[in-house]
Amino acid sequence: MTINNYINGIDTPPVHGRYIDGINPATGKIFAQVAASDAADVELAVQAAKKAFPSWSTMPPEQRFNILNGIAERILQKLDVLAEAESLDSGKTIKTARTIDIPRSALNFRFFATALLHFASESHYTQGQSLSVTLRQPLGIVGCISPWNLPLYLFSWKIVPALAAGNCVIGKPSEVTPYTASLLAEICQDAGLPPGVLTILHGLGHEVGAAIVAHPEIKAISFTGSTRAGAEIARIAAPMFKKLSLELGGKNPNLIFADCNYEEMLATTVRSSFNNQGQICLCGSRIYVEASIYDRFKQDFVSRVSALKVGLPTNDNSDLGAVVSQTHYDKILERIDIARQEGGIILCGGTKVEVEGEGSKGYYIAPTVIEGLPLNCRTNQEEIFGPVVTIQPFSTEEEALSLANGTSYGLSATVWTNNLSRAQRFSIELQAGIVWFNTWMMRDLRTPFGGVKDSGIGREGGWEALRFFSDTKNITFRI
Repeated sequence: MTINNYINGIDTPPVHGRYIDGINPATGKIFAQVAASDAADVELAVQAAKKAFPSWSTMPPEQRFNILNGIAERILQKLDVLAEAESLDSGKTIKTARTIDIPRSALNFRFFATALLHFASESHYTQGQSLSVTLRQPLGIVGCISPWNLPLYLFSWKIVPALAAGNCVIGKPSEVTPYTASLLAEICQDAGLPPGVLTILHGLGHEVGAAIVAHPEIKAISFTGSTRAGAEIARIAAPMFKKLSLELGGKNPNLIFADCNYEEMLATTVRSSFNNQGQICLCGSRIYVEASIYDRFKQDFVSRVSALKVGLPTNDNSDLGAVVSQTHYDKILERIDIARQEGGIILCGGTKVEVEGEGSKGYYIAPTVIEGLPLNCRTNQEEIFGPVVTIQPFSTEEEALSLANGTSYGLSATVWTNNLSRAQRFSIELQAGIVWFNTWMMRDLRTPFGGVKDSGIGREGGWEALRFFSDTKNITFRI
């Protein structure tokens, strides 16, 4: 198939006629030719968005709600088609896409469609003196650049609050996983989204992504990806005084105390380590266990991880599918070799997985558990973003906290304990934007999402997202 851009409401080939291969990670085979856009395509998108902005930004909220909510309904109607496309594109299992990625994408549209009806301006009255009104107005044209690990899920998480706030959006999905974004374009057309309001551009980050960031008429950039890429975006965009929201890397700790609900903890820790092949920024890749239960945990955890089935994403019995690309596959295996060189003991996994038949050339890696590494090694300091975790015992709360905070990242942390006083202390002292107690990945879309330190700046979700995608204007009337 050919995956083109979506500009001014129509399927549009790239200006310079260049395409890149779209590869199915499960088989290693090319399944699509994907538009390789550049600055010329961005310029076309900006011109279309400029024409669309006046009517979209002033459209009554109820009409914007109807369109965005209509997109949500159509996503659910196409659940199976979108789930299969997401699996084909990213290598994740179809059951994961069907139960998590696509339903959450629809919920993103529904949530922010509803939120725009309640996103109100504020007024402040001073008796006998003044009435001040705080207006929140759309920025204009904004850029949203999303990653490959949760393709439609995170693409919609960015573009929908921007649209709900009245902006026109130039969106760039990852060049590795473009398929469901192209299907979303068809859904938007069917739902009556006006031409030019949403543009979807495909291509490489250093070409079309960089052009989006640098364009002077694009007023804000929302980006999810690596810390390195985020730093480069900030270098370009900050001197132009663009608004920036950067959700970057993570090296998340999972702290397990002896007083936890052990069986619930164990089941959730397997999931939080290897969900989506470990390719979720919120996965707990550093597991620290209180010494008194460490040996028991190690035995039980390794047993359960070893039982996970790696196979074709289309197979309902597969717990893990393929990692997203040949490049990422090679990187993960290289990082496992580095862990060995650092003195790590591979308790299970650590190898590629041979899948017979159709998947014989796919990118499969066994879920890997590593023991015996110090905090300051590369394996415990650098994001791997794959099915690889390290485990280590701790003796005191102070040691656990020091280990948890001992990296440059600060996206999320998980703590397993039934000690309320400990939970209260750790909620304050953990250096993370998100802290879960006795759970993982429990998300209320009304709450802010984002990290501290090298995990980024800004917050997404709820009112935070709508505020980011709007300008604040204060108006005061003398009485």
